[in-house]
Amino acid sequence: MRHTPAYLMTDPDEVKRLIRNSPWATFVSATSNGLVASHYPVLLEEDRDEITIVSHFGRPDDALHELGSHEILVIIQGPHDYVSPSWYAPGDLVPTWNHVTAHLYGTPEILTDDENYEVLTRLTDHFEQHHPGGRHLSEDEQGTRRIAKGTVGLRMHVERFDARAKLSQNKQPNIVQNVIAHLAERNPAITEEMRRTHTPSAGI
Repeated sequence: MRHTPAYLMTDPDEVKRLIRNSPWATFVSATSNGLVASHYPVLLEEDRDEITIVSHFGRPDDALHELGSHEILVIIQGPHDYVSPSWYAPGDLVPTWNHVTAHLYGTPEILTDDENYEVLTRLTDHFEQHHPGGRHLSEDEQGTRRIAKGTVGLRMHVERFDARAKLSQNKQPNIVQNVIAHLAERNPAITEEMRRTHTPSAGI
């Protein structure tokens, strides 16, 4: 990503918060056959000090990515939206796009079948917990274990990250508030990030 010091997000805890709130990730590998990209949900391992994520690939994506043999890039795309210059002062004509994004780098560890099933169980429970009548893999463990064999689990310790929170930090407070007001109805998530960033006691 473009290196703009004003937008750098260097706090690992903020990156963890982004992963929790935006778990749909893009996995990118530079393989012997060229670039490959896939999309899967990720789950943060909360009991670790460092940033560690778990996920799974559907076969044959694991083979296409040559998973486990090299470093990969995992892109976490948080809230984002277009910012119109019509919300700025007269004469300011350049539009932009506000966003919160993290690039995570590491070499995945391939999980055993049992570890993979445990991760799939955690993923399912995590996303089902807020649904009335949410389902659990344990309701049919034999059947869901059979289906799980079509996936490959992974754990990735993030060796380094490159993250940005570009949220109108280069604008005057009155302009920031005008941008927030215009985005608030259509995109509450990005406006919440802007409010956090522009509240003196919060920040990114």
